[in-house]
Amino acid sequence: MLERTAPLTPELGRRFERPSALVQVLVGLFVLFFLWSLSSAGLSLSDLLRGLPNMATIGGEMLPPATDRAWPMAKAILVTFQMALVGTVIGILLSVPLALLAARNTSPHAGVLHATRALISFFRTVPDLAWALFFVASVGLGTFAGTLTIIIDTIGFCARFFAEALEEVDPGPSEALASIGASPADRIAVALLPGAMPSLINTGLFSLEKAVRSSVVLGLVGAGGIGAELAVSMEMFRYDQAATIVLMIFVLVYAVEQCSSRLRQRLMRQGI
Repeated sequence: MLERTAPLTPELGRRFERPSALVQVLVGLFVLFFLWSLSSAGLSLSDLLRGLPNMATIGGEMLPPATDRAWPMAKAILVTFQMALVGTVIGILLSVPLALLAARNTSPHAGVLHATRALISFFRTVPDLAWALFFVASVGLGTFAGTLTIIIDTIGFCARFFAEALEEVDPGPSEALASIGASPADRIAVALLPGAMPSLINTGLFSLEKAVRSSVVLGLVGAGGIGAELAVSMEMFRYDQAATIVLMIFVLVYAVEQCSSRLRQRLMRQGI
């Protein structure tokens, strides 16, 4: 015979717990602030509808994409990738020692930890374009300013996640080494860095993808690369050339993302 099951009580059948009064008040304040922000965001359906014909006109002028300056554009794309690659590699190398100073299990002193974290947060807080303008004013126009910007941006991105990866490593091997008299440097080199290596590699690859996209925008403020070509094309109303540049940027970003994804998958299969 089939056994009768006890009916579900209100407590068992309840899917969600009733939020507290404080949570309800906070949600209500968020909704009110969001509705207020809608008016400040300048959203206008009428302006969008009026702009649709202009979008169609510009889109028509982009087709077919121009090829008269394809070679200079290709060289600018190569420079953009080189700038992103060099800035990312240098930024990653500089992020490792900063992460060691910012991680709780490797930092030599609490004061050093908080100071390093504050520096990393400052690098990450200032927008890329602000850094680019700063370096353009300091060292002049060109790819050097863009490379310096990417280095700072990579440090702000990687050092934070590197530090968190080091803190998440299993402390057992490090403690075992400490019990037999291993120095802090030995424990970092033998236990902590190898344990955090998969996360470090993933973060480094993501930072390269991020740097490639950022380097395109940096050229708009004179920091070199294909962004300068795009700015000139738009200012000269050569939308057909701008379309070619956009397609080249898409190919570059897509290729970097695909290579990065396949490399991550290969490393995962190898257990790294």
